[in-house]
Amino acid sequence: KGNFARHKMIIDIIRSNFKIIIFGFVFTFFSCIGQSFFIGLFNSEIRNELNIGHAEFGSIYGIATLCSSLTLVWLGKKIDELKLVHYSILVVILLFLASIFFSFVNGIIFLFIGIFLLRLSGQGLMAHTATTTISRYFEKTRGKALSYTWLGMSLGEFLLPVLIVFLLSFLHWRDLWMQIGIVVLIILPIFSYITIKDIDISSREKEEDNQKENLFLTKSWTRIEILKDFKFYSLLPHALACPFIITGVVINQSFIIESKGWGEYAIAQAFMFYSVFTVITLFFSGFIVDKFTSKKILPYLNLPMLLGLVILAFFNHPYSAFILMGLLGVSNGLTNVLLSSFWAEIYGVNYLGSIKALIGSLMVFSTALATVIFGFLIDSGFSIENIALLCSVYIVISLVIILIFWSSYKPIMQKKT
Repeated sequence: KGNFARHKMIIDIIRSNFKIIIFGFVFTFFSCIGQSFFIGLFNSEIRNELNIGHAEFGSIYGIATLCSSLTLVWLGKKIDELKLVHYSILVVILLFLASIFFSFVNGIIFLFIGIFLLRLSGQGLMAHTATTTISRYFEKTRGKALSYTWLGMSLGEFLLPVLIVFLLSFLHWRDLWMQIGIVVLIILPIFSYITIKDIDISSREKEEDNQKENLFLTKSWTRIEILKDFKFYSLLPHALACPFIITGVVINQSFIIESKGWGEYAIAQAFMFYSVFTVITLFFSGFIVDKFTSKKILPYLNLPMLLGLVILAFFNHPYSAFILMGLLGVSNGLTNVLLSSFWAEIYGVNYLGSIKALIGSLMVFSTALATVIFGFLIDSGFSIENIALLCSVYIVISLVIILIFWSSYKPIMQKKT
C-alpha cells in the first residue's frame, strides 16, 4: 500500500510539472507569430500591395518594434498582479486581435499598428508569459524546464517558414492571417485553462521529497529596487551583447557576403547551423545551469560568439559562415536559458514578471540600436573585419566588468515568515 501511494505521488508530481512545461513550450511556439522571421515571410506581398519599398517597410517595422518594447515594460509587469490563467488568456486575445487586424492592413498607418500589435503580443508578451511562468514555478530544475520551453520557438523556426510558404501558394496572405487568428482563439484559451488554471504566484514545482522545508528564501526585488542596484547595470552590457550583435550580423548579411566574397545565400544557408546549435545548446544548457547555477556559467555566455567574431575578422573561406552562425547559435541558446534563470536566482520570483518585462524591453531596444550602429559604421567606411573586432572588444570589456563585480552577484537570503 505504501509503495502504491508513493508511486501515485510520483506520477502526480510528473503530471503537474509536465503541464507547466507544455504550457511554456506551446506559448513560445505561438510567440513565433510575432517574430521577425515569421512577419518577414509576408514582406513582399505586403510591400507590393501597399506599394512601399524596403526602406519604408524597414523604418515602419523598426519604429513599431521600439514602441512595442516600451509598452512591454508596462503590460509585462501585470503578470505579477493577475492570476496567471487570466493574464494568459488576455495575452492570447491580444494576439488574436493582432492577427485579425493584420489581415485588414491597407495603408502605412494600419501597417504600423498591425506590426506594433504583433510584436507586442507575439514576440513580447507570449514569450514573456512563458519564460516568467517557468522561471517562477521551477527552482531546482529551472534550467532544464527553460531549455524545454525554448524548444517551442526552435520548433516554430523550423516548421513555420515551410508551412507558411506552402499555404501562401494557394491562400491570399490576408486570408491566412485571418485563419491564424482563428486558430489562436480556438486553441490557446482552452489550452491555458487546462494547464495552468490552478497556478498562482506562490505555486512552485512539486518534488518527490519535500519533507525538509527550506527555512530561507531569496529576497524578491521590485523593479524600482533593481533600478537602484549597481550590479544590475554591470550585468547589462554582457546580457545585451547577444541580441545586439546577432541582429547586426543578420540584418547586414548582404554586406558581409559581399565583403567576404561568399556565395549569395551563404549566411542564409548557414542558418541551418545556427538553428541546430541553438537547439543542441538549449538541451544541454538546462542540465548545466541546474548543476552549476547560472552565476557560475555567466562569464562563458558570450565566449562562443567572441570566437565566431574572431573567425569573421580573420578568415574568408565560405565555410567560415557556417562556423560563425553555429557559434552564434551556441551563445543564443545559452542566453535564452541562462539569463531567464539568472534573474530569478539573483532577484527572486515574486516580481519576476516586472523585472523580465524591463529586461525584454531593453533586449528589443538593443536590436533596434544594432541596426542604427551597424549601419552608421558601414556608411562611415568600416569594413566587416573592423566591425567584428569592435564587437569583440565590446564582449571582452563586458566580461571584464562581470569579473570586477563578480562577488556582488549573489541573492539576498531572508527567513521565511
